[in-house]
Amino acid sequence: MTLVVEDGSGLTTAESYASVAAADARHSALGNSAWTGTEAVKEAALRRATAFMEQRFRSNWRGTRLTRAQALSWPRYAVEVEGWCVASNEVPADVVNACIDLALRALTEDLNPDIERAVIREKVGPLEIEYSAHSPQAKRYSAVTQALAPYLMGSGANRFVVRA
Repeated sequence: MTLVVEDGSGLTTAESYASVAAADARHSALGNSAWTGTEAVKEAALRRATAFMEQRFRSNWRGTRLTRAQALSWPRYAVEVEGWCVASNEVPADVVNACIDLALRALTEDLNPDIERAVIREKVGPLEIEYSAHSPQAKRYSAVTQALAPYLMGSGANRFVVRA
């Protein structure tokens, strides 16, 4: 099945923010030799990465979706990053790159695993481990979240409001 990549028009059938060709180029440039497999394997990883981004960030993106019927959260309008408006007919490079970076992880791990109860104490022979009761149980991908921060609500610089 051919991967349907969002092209900035708000496709109703889009499955990914990035193409296999774009992922191949980025991982090659970054020296990520773990980006391997058939075209179908890479497409599946990109689909899982996009699905994770949709689940994790869908309600936090700045702006508004371009159309109600589009399959993914991007493209959007009324998004401003660092004082510049993001064109409403594009998916920002940071969003595409975050998808590609997550796809690399999706080759070898579940990006959104079920969460189990926290281990309070585990003893195996003389070794004993105790986890903080307040530590997050879900895995976080801080590099991705930081790359996407300018596009998320509640992040970025504070703005001053001046009354006229």
